[in-house]
Amino acid sequence: MRLTLHTDYALRMLIYAATRPDRACTVSDVAEAYGLSRNHLLKVAQTLREHDFIETVRGRSGGIRLKREPASIGIGALVRTIEEDLSLVECMQKRGGHCVISPCCELRNMFSEALAAWLAVLDKYTLADIVRNRAQLGILLGIEGIAA
Repeated sequence: MRLTLHTDYALRMLIYAATRPDRACTVSDVAEAYGLSRNHLLKVAQTLREHDFIETVRGRSGGIRLKREPASIGIGALVRTIEEDLSLVECMQKRGGHCVISPCCELRNMFSEALAAWLAVLDKYTLADIVRNRAQLGILLGIEGIAA
């Protein structure tokens, strides 16, 4: 199982925002903290905003902030929302793929079961679980003034 960079960066952006819930942050803040492309993160922020994970605030003290409490952002739901295609093998694609043995092959069932199990584990966790150690995350991300 593998996540796209888009989902990876979405998780990182949410972690950053959840680490400093008392004030908005900018995409540039997130890019600098993780050493990531600001342009790519702009697209990620747009996706997160479209799916109501974050809100954007315009103006001098603007930026992005979580739209929901971290405890209400399930990791499994986030992955299902952000990932465009969770097909692990060609025959799991919506169109079915073009594999000649698809009609009788059990590979699709095995990978479907594995994917369901993987998502079930992710469903046990929320963003709040990830940022439980906010003070340590704040130090590593270069965010000042984070209380434990």
